[in-house]
Formats: sequence, C-alpha cells, structure tokens
Amino acid sequence: MNPYPLLVAGVSGSGKSTLAEAWARRCQAPFIEADQFHAPANVAKMRAGIALGDADRAGWLDRLVAEMRAHAGPPAPVLACSALKRSYRERLRAGIPGLHVVLLDVPQPLAMERVAQRPTHYMPVTLVDSQFRTLERPVDEPHTLILDAARPIDELLATLAAWLQPA
Repeated sequence: MNPYPLLVAGVSGSGKSTLAEAWARRCQAPFIEADQFHAPANVAKMRAGIALGDADRAGWLDRLVAEMRAHAGPPAPVLACSALKRSYRERLRAGIPGLHVVLLDVPQPLAMERVAQRPTHYMPVTLVDSQFRTLERPVDEPHTLILDAARPIDELLATLAAWLQPA
C-alpha cells in the first residue's frame, strides 16, 4: 500500500512518469499524470518551444492539488509532475497534507536523449535546457528523497519502498 501521497518530480526525461506509474501499479494506488492537466494554451506554448513561467503554472498546480485530493486514499495517490521549483512543491505540500517528494536526478545528456525518443509528446527537446535552468534541488525540504534517475527501475522501486515504510 502507498501510505503517503507521493510526488515524483524532475525535469522532462528524468523518468518521473515511469517510476510514478510503476509505484502506483505496485501499490494499486491512483496514478495522476500532471501533463494531462495543463491548460491548452500552455500545451501550445510548449509545442512552440516556449518555456512556461510561474503564472502559467499556477492554475495547473491548483488543478493537481484538487485531483490529488479527489483521489485521497488509502492507498494514497501518486503524482508525476515536474515541480521544478521549491515554490511549486510548497504549493503542492500546502494543499496535500503528508506529501512525500522524490526527485529524480538525471544528467542533462540522458534527459535530452530520453526526450528526443518521445516524438509524439508535446515537450520538445529544445526545452530541456530551460528545465535544468529552472530546477531548484530540494535541499532541506521535508519528506524528500533524491534518486539517481539513471539507476534501473527495480532498484528505484526498492529504494522507494524502503524509504516509504511507515515509522
């Protein structure tokens, strides 16, 4: 069972959707893909290679909080969302009590390679640089774990399981 609401965060190409979906499946928990909650105008911006700003993300973050609340467990829901800035993660934490955060730390060349392999996704590889510039690592944030995104998925799941064991 997934004991805490979980956010799997990171830049595009870090593997957040893969890990979050695998964890949700393992725990039979609701899986929420943040990409599905962007406003059409934001998707159009990204398709055009325009990075989103804080104002673009405000309504999106509010929709994600509402969706997480709508699927409150047990088991608790699992969200795959970039949540690149501390202020975004704090906004999610404020609306989702007990939220635990996993940041997938990925080398930029690997992220770019992975994004380039997703030709049907609206996020172009040209925006990966902007994501790395925007990323604020979650230093000294509560209930946060940083994982090496280059590690095998089974290893990431095992580490996540150990970390989320209720005290």
